[in-house]
Amino acid sequence: MCSGALNELDLMVVGAICARGGSKGVPQKNLKLLAGKPLIAHTILCAEACSVLKRIVVSTDDDKVANIAREYGAEVPFIRPAHLAQDDSPKWAVFQHLVQTLEQIDGKRIDVIVDLDTGVPLRSSSDIICCVNQLLTGQAEVVTTAYEAERNPYFNMVEIGEDGFARISKASPNPISYRQGAPQVYSLSPAVFAIRRDVLWKYEHWSQAKLQIYVMPRERAIDIDNHLDLDFVEFMMQRREI
Repeated sequence: MCSGALNELDLMVVGAICARGGSKGVPQKNLKLLAGKPLIAHTILCAEACSVLKRIVVSTDDDKVANIAREYGAEVPFIRPAHLAQDDSPKWAVFQHLVQTLEQIDGKRIDVIVDLDTGVPLRSSSDIICCVNQLLTGQAEVVTTAYEAERNPYFNMVEIGEDGFARISKASPNPISYRQGAPQVYSLSPAVFAIRRDVLWKYEHWSQAKLQIYVMPRERAIDIDNHLDLDFVEFMMQRREI
């Protein structure tokens, strides 16, 4: 558990909520009501509880999403170009556009961008704060949330070879016969990605950067990709209130 916000150098740390209008798994996902609020609102409200974030900016191509974002207190200083709002648009380029556009508008340099995916509405403000603190106080270029993986490539994950037979994904000299004997692995969560500004132009992808993880509980890392996920997250929210 980390302590409170540590932005002692008064760096410009921007919470970035990238929420395009289209979505294949759940059409208009960001506008879907979840516990009485649009999905995007849950991420905005969580970000607003983090004093380490100097600004909360929404990047969207959709006017309805933009209006909802403003209603809940986020900034929408620009509308994202259509070519950066396609199913196959790389998010790295969306981050670059957000940073460049904000700096052109305000004339102020951004130090850190903190991507907050709207599909993970169960994250807590402490998850955001801890990721940012870890980035600002260490040598990492990117810090992202992760959780202990349900499956392990050393133990119960396989790949199919050219001969058609399945083999363990990461073979060990001595076969591992029980889960606890396998090296610990983690699944990354898009709940929080804290990224140093210059890294966006230093690398083509976050995986090339000096990466560290902040381990969060699995129940806060649920990522909404389909209607079943949406129903399950709403169930978890109701459970919290009991």
